[in-house]
Amino acid sequence: MGLRLPVGDVTVLLGPTVARRRVMAALDDDSGRCGSGHSAVGVHRVAARAGDDVHRRIEAVEAAREAAATIVLVDRLTDGLSSPDRRAVLAALRSVATGGRAVLVDDADPVAALAVADGTLRIDPAGGLSAGPVVDQGYLDYLAS
Repeated sequence: MGLRLPVGDVTVLLGPTVARRRVMAALDDDSGRCGSGHSAVGVHRVAARAGDDVHRRIEAVEAAREAAATIVLVDRLTDGLSSPDRRAVLAALRSVATGGRAVLVDDADPVAALAVADGTLRIDPAGGLSAGPVVDQGYLDYLAS
């Protein structure tokens, strides 16, 4: 599966949970390429382990910011956190992107992740992807219902 992700942006996956998980699982951490497709770039995947508290998850985000990777895949990092803790972890992603990385986020609460997003990738039921800007309030209301 190939995706073009903008460097310096946080992109959030939107769509059915199962489809988002399939996309994240299909991405190969060893095959990241630059925009021209000629040079390999580093990929760093960030995910939480059972029992990780908010501080450990923010430390994982900081490690991604310090890593030499150009692409950072954030795979359900906020699962099981309270709303304030989820917001703290998601807010920390901004510094990863502004450090010159492309950040792709799949979160159990994609609406919360939109607070730090620059753009979205929508997955339709058939598995197709379409890029877009951060969604409007009407779409957020639809997602929340």
